[in-house]
Formats: sequence, C-alpha cells, structure tokens
Amino acid sequence: MSAPARETMRRGWCPGTLRPMLTGDGLLVRLHPPRNTLTPDQLTYVAELASRHGNGQIEISGRGNLQLRGIREEVHPVLVDDLVAAGLVDEAEGDGPNRLVLASPLAGRAVDELLDAASLAETVERAGRSVAGLSAKFSIAIDGGGALALDGFAADLRLQAIAAEVVTFGLPGDQWFGPVMLDAAPTLTARLLGGFAAANRHSSGQIRRMRDLKPAQLTALAASCGLMPMTAPAVRPKSASVGFVAERGDQVAVLAGLPFGRTDAEDLRHLGELAQEAGVREIRPTPWRGLAFCGLQADTATALRDHLRSDGLVVEANDPRLAVSACTGAPACARGEAPALTDAAVLAETLAPLLADGISLHVSGCTKSCAHPGSADLTLVGRDGRYDVILAGSTGDIAIAHLSLTELVRRLEPGQDIRARLDAAHTG
Repeated sequence: MSAPARETMRRGWCPGTLRPMLTGDGLLVRLHPPRNTLTPDQLTYVAELASRHGNGQIEISGRGNLQLRGIREEVHPVLVDDLVAAGLVDEAEGDGPNRLVLASPLAGRAVDELLDAASLAETVERAGRSVAGLSAKFSIAIDGGGALALDGFAADLRLQAIAAEVVTFGLPGDQWFGPVMLDAAPTLTARLLGGFAAANRHSSGQIRRMRDLKPAQLTALAASCGLMPMTAPAVRPKSASVGFVAERGDQVAVLAGLPFGRTDAEDLRHLGELAQEAGVREIRPTPWRGLAFCGLQADTATALRDHLRSDGLVVEANDPRLAVSACTGAPACARGEAPALTDAAVLAETLAPLLADGISLHVSGCTKSCAHPGSADLTLVGRDGRYDVILAGSTGDIAIAHLSLTELVRRLEPGQDIRARLDAAHTG
C-alpha cells in the first residue's frame, strides 16, 4: 500500500493514515486500528513509530482515533509501510471516506450489552462503505444499549439496542424509527444511506450530512425504507468514561483518560509495558480520549489502575480534567491563534472545584472547534494570542470579552465577574 499523492496532503481533509493533514508541526496522521483493537506490543510499536517518524506527540481524538503528530512529509510513505506491515491499518480505508462507525470501546465485551455491538459495527461499516457519495465526516453511532452510552456524541445516524437483538434507528432532531430485529439492521442501514446519498446528488452536493435534511425529509427517508416512527429510547445516565467496567466472563476493563487527550512516545511506550505486565491482551482507544485495558481479573485491574493514576492518567470520575476539551492550538496547529493545550492545564487548575462539580470548559485555538463541536459552559476561542470568552455557547457564538490568559485567570477567581456568572448559571 503506497502513500497518496502530495496534493491530497492539504489542510481541509478529514485526515486518515493514507491521507494525512498538514499542520503547524508537520503532518498529522490519524490511525484507527482494525476492530479498534491494539495489543500491548502494538501500542509500544506505535510509540516507537511516532518518535522515529515524527515529533513523538500522540493524541486520541474525540472519535477514538490515534493521531501521530509532526510526521515528516518525506518519511510518510515509510510510516505507512511500517503500519501496514504491523497490521495497524484498515485496508478498507483506501481512498474512500474515513471510518464511518463509532462504537463503544467495549463493544462485544461489556456484560450489559443487549447485542454484540462489535459485530453489528463491522457489518454496518461494510454496508456503509458500499454507498458512494457520503461525506468524509459522515458518522454512524452503534450503541449496544449498555452503560457506556454514546448519547453525547453527534452522529448522522444511530443504531441503538433497546432489547435483546432489537435496535432502533435515530436520526437528527431526536427522531426515532423502528423497532427492527438485529439481522435486518445492516440492510436497512444501507437503504437509508443510499437514499441519503441520492438526495445529496440531487442537491448538487448541498446536502452533506443528515442534519442538512428537514424533519419532514428525514421522516420520508425513513418511511421509504419501511421504518415507522417510535418513541425515543429511555434516557440513560451519562457514561462514566473512566474507571472499572464489567466485562463478560467475570472480567474487568480499566478505562483511563489521557490528560486532555494527549501523551508522548515515551509515556505511551510505558503504558504498553504496564499493560503487558498486567496480562492485558486487548487495548482499545476510547472516544473519551483515553484507553480501555481489557480482559483483567479484579485484583489485577485494581493494581493497573493505581499504576495509571501514579503516571498522571485520569482514572477517577470526579477528576476535573474530564470536563475540559482542548485542541492542540498554537504553535503545533497552523490555524491556532493561542496555545490552547498549554493554557487548558492552567485553566483546569483554576476552575478545578467548578469542573469537578459539573461545569464544562472548552479551550479552542481557533473557531474550527476540532476538540468539541458543541456547546460548553465556558468556551474560549483563541484570537491574536488572547481568548474570546463565551458563556453557555460554542465557538461561533457571541463573546462577552477578549482576554489574555492572565486576565482570564484573574476574572475566574472566586468573587470575580466571570466566575460569578458561571456560579450563578450552575446553581440556577
């Protein structure tokens, strides 16, 4: 498998392994291992490649992809060859869209799943890839109905288990259709996607995502596939993105978050070694910007969690860092106008009590909102080395102030104006 031509390596792509994106620190190579699974040895090897071919910085994206930063353009083909030889590249990626399906990191393993979400995800992925004309950012969420809910993740289409071997289809605007027996779900998914792709063609490419369709159009699309409206599934508690999760066979998985979704080659290599020593056979990246260490006995899981905590990973549900979304920012990202990642650490410490109590913080180096596409209690947008301050909104909303980090930290202290407004909004 050879690397793509240079002209595909430009800003604006939804990057993958074969089609990287040029950023401020070199190429960004996004890696989704087959079946979203790594062995400890493979994790260690990814760390080695990140150091050998790039700047050694590794991220986990909000869709559970590994991102290798600072890859030198001239060695990208060599990196691809190394990844392919190690079985770390999905051969289906080719020149088509990036991975369509987002599933729980414990799909097929969680004890409380109502169906085998891993098998369903693979089948739906194949069905989706057979449909031409889908946007590279088109996404399908597969939810097995267990505690690791994917409700907080935006998707064009949802397949959610509501009973044993029964799913419902969710479309934008909280429209739900079904129920459908599991064995019919992939075929119906292909029909929905085919109908959507046809609508896109008829609109001359103006309809790129399901959300671009009006509610009546979505209902008509579902009806054309034989799907009937139904009541929305019951709301589940917010997922615990770190900690212990029960698996089948009386085993336990340890979910750990990388601080702000980022680590370096040395630390990633160490994580691989810890997993090897603990007897872990499967490591799965999570959409909560972390890793799931699977298949452990309870005592071994506890010991591994304690090691991960000592190494600075997030393993407790009340850790304030979990409430912070931050992109890389300047200077690593060419579009970044402020050092978002570095400043996020300062702000997380400043706001720790509020973050632990439920306030959300999004620090973005620019208006693109790569780290968190939705709204947050406090959104900061880099502009000319300072931050536009937005309360209860997203990067495109109106700012109440434009402040340096020093000014912002001061006004977030107890008794100051921005802190008071956050307190009032949270308690009110």
